[in-house]
Amino acid sequence: MSNPMILEPTQPADACVIWLHGLGADRYDFLPVAEALQANLPSTRFILPQAPKRPVTINGGYEMPSWYDIKAMTPARAIDEHQLDESADMVKGLIEAQVAAGVPASRVFIAGFSQGGAVVYHTAFSRYPGTLGGVLALSTYAPGFHDGVRPSAAQKATPVLCLHGTQDEVVFHAMGRMAHDFLAVQGVQLEWHEYPMGHEVVIEEIRDIATWLGKKLA
Repeated sequence: MSNPMILEPTQPADACVIWLHGLGADRYDFLPVAEALQANLPSTRFILPQAPKRPVTINGGYEMPSWYDIKAMTPARAIDEHQLDESADMVKGLIEAQVAAGVPASRVFIAGFSQGGAVVYHTAFSRYPGTLGGVLALSTYAPGFHDGVRPSAAQKATPVLCLHGTQDEVVFHAMGRMAHDFLAVQGVQLEWHEYPMGHEVVIEEIRDIATWLGKKLA
């Protein structure tokens, strides 16, 4: 994985958002969103990692930026779980580096769109042992959530903002709700927002994210 893009704030950093792009995209994909959010969060650092290029089975083995290989789409996503672990551990390392630099874990947020969202779910509720400031889950699902997964008490204390399109043709609305409902049963603090959109990001969604982050970082 190449070095992530880092957007330093205008004031000394006391918070951080680590934001993962989706399949086939790159670290520049959410740069305009990060810049817009940071304008109102002057002490928040934004980190935009880049997924490595690897063959993706469902796309005929074509190499593209991918956090993990997707081997089949139905009946549920069949994925390379080892690669999912590797990507989540990369995010865990970024979190630990921020904590070592003086940003409390309670003010570190991890965000991801689509495949990137699956990685941040896995990071927060499987690989990172502590409590984070929060998870932003955009148009995503959770292949790492299954009957054998039981988040710890510290992990359950991490709040989650779920955002999904009702017309999503890539990661179906029901897949997003399944991840939400799994965490709800575990007692995680959740918010769910849905929008009349496909597999995309809309301005109303960014406004909701800005409001949520602003409250958490107040």
